Amino acid sequence: MGESDAMKQVFEIIRQTAPTQASVLIQGPSGTGKELVAQAIHRLSTRTKGPFVAVHCAALSATLLESELFGHEKGAFTGATVQRKGRFELADGGTLFLDEISEIDPAIQVKLLRVLEERMFERVGSEETIEVDIRLIAATNRDLREYVAQGKFREDLYFRLNVVDITLPPLSARAGDIPLLADRFLKECCERNARQIEGMTPDAMSILAAYAWPGNVRELRNTIEKMVVLSRSDRLTARDVPANIRDAVKGTAGGGARAPMLTSGSLAETERRKIFAVLEKNEGNRTRAAEELGISRRTLHRKLREYKAEGAGGEWAQGGLE
Repeated sequence: MGESDAMKQVFEIIRQTAPTQASVLIQGPSGTGKELVAQAIHRLSTRTKGPFVAVHCAALSATLLESELFGHEKGAFTGATVQRKGRFELADGGTLFLDEISEIDPAIQVKLLRVLEERMFERVGSEETIEVDIRLIAATNRDLREYVAQGKFREDLYFRLNVVDITLPPLSARAGDIPLLADRFLKECCERNARQIEGMTPDAMSILAAYAWPGNVRELRNTIEKMVVLSRSDRLTARDVPANIRDAVKGTAGGGARAPMLTSGSLAETERRKIFAVLEKNEGNRTRAAEELGISRRTLHRKLREYKAEGAGGEWAQGGLE
């Protein structure tokens, strides 16, 4: 989600790639939303009714990862008390997402290459060949080309995975997207935690926009959730922003470095454009628009009155469409 040029390019690649069967390699720093991109590709593909199965390769040892991916037969190894299907079988007819693909063992790389080339494999401890119909999407926060050069990753597997390459920029490189992301996460967190918070003040948003976000989108989402859970008002303010973020932004500004601050004017303009776009989509129906925006109808009326007073409201702020 975002309106920066970098993200518009990502969205265009997603739209072009989704209807195909091409393998996709998503690269970018940790927390930039690589799994969200994989889910978007799956959702827009012809496999959307099939399963989306995710495996985080770095979380498992080589032995466990092989069993996790390909399954095993009863008695295949100590502790294998029952037959178990692997993620490839579970993803049949859908999409398999392998996160941190750079961390897989060379022996598993060979088996993975075979599945990509022949669409078949054997469970651990079995000689029976199983055929599968899956689309593979892989992700990494490493430079796989460097891994290939160092002999850590098979070159033939790299080219099989990298039919389409999507590179996600860090959040600090697209600060203009922060208001949109924050608004989305605020709505999601309110729904998940049964809270009624109608928005965020410009000063709070300016602090979020000025922060460097080393943890990227994941850190922003977690921060918004913390603010939602701990806030005692119906609107998030600068006081709700965690102290470590406020201090980091204050320190950056005090040191004379250029912080990626968004002015309250630009934030208000982003909010205004979004409200008008949702009203346009709902043909001026304010009840439906407020519901989609995640705010009360009263709040929407108040904002439209403000826009009308500023002379910036256009037809949606002028009048009686319901």
